Amino acid sequence: MFLFYIIIFIFGLAVGSFLNVVIFRLENGEKIVNDRSKCLHCKHILAWYDLIPVLSFIFLRGRCRYCGERISWQYPLVELGTGTLFLLIFNFSAQGGPASGWQFLPLLFWFYIVSSLTVIFIYDLKHYIIPDKIIYPAIIVTFIYKLFEIWNFGHWNLFGILNLPAQGWSALGGEIGNLIIVFNSFIAAIFTSAFFLSIVLLTRGRGMGGGDVKLGFLMGLILGWPLVLAALFLSSILGSMVGIFLIFIGKKKMKSMIPFGPFLVLGTFIALFWGERIVEWYLNMII
Repeated sequence: MFLFYIIIFIFGLAVGSFLNVVIFRLENGEKIVNDRSKCLHCKHILAWYDLIPVLSFIFLRGRCRYCGERISWQYPLVELGTGTLFLLIFNFSAQGGPASGWQFLPLLFWFYIVSSLTVIFIYDLKHYIIPDKIIYPAIIVTFIYKLFEIWNFGHWNLFGILNLPAQGWSALGGEIGNLIIVFNSFIAAIFTSAFFLSIVLLTRGRGMGGGDVKLGFLMGLILGWPLVLAALFLSSILGSMVGIFLIFIGKKKMKSMIPFGPFLVLGTFIALFWGERIVEWYLNMII
């Protein structure tokens, strides 16, 4: 079992290294694949031993082997972050979490989602933009995956035709209840994106951008109701705390722009892994 965790973590580190390439090439409008990695400063083609996740950064002491310029801390942090997220997904899969039963397709889907959200987190943090090349494929893949979940119930097909179970009409109520549970992700996606869109329209784009509307739709698809509500609450709290701190230390002013996408991503991660406990705790507190 421990060996599986090591393999998944190393795989996550490797994916994190690739995500750094994706982020950099999105910034510069380069092809994501087919081109070899090179130093950002001297443009020297990097050898394989310069690209070992985390270890190369440590051995090179954070500097390019060829020109001596500093390597951004983004690289090891993204690699470690992705490896940790992959471990969390894999661990939850063993405990009946988002990819229960160690099924390959759910596990692959959640690895893809955390990778996409990681790119969105870093890119929006640096450029105040949520890249369409990442958000649109993530929405499409998640939408298809949710349809697959409906198909997987066994009594509903993708064309919306009801196939009654062997128990007959007596089981229809339960089947409809199951369908509502699955479709709540689509409802949550529409609700969240509509909420963000209303903020964009009311503030004329000053309070929130169009990218956040798309990200809100993705959050709803991923989390469903009520976890998306927990994610929005956590995102707002985290964003407010960081904003107040940056103003306090003089890095930002009251009217300064702060990207909200990274906080939405953080809220999504927290709600994905611990959202049910947070919702349960909150309900117990108010009841």
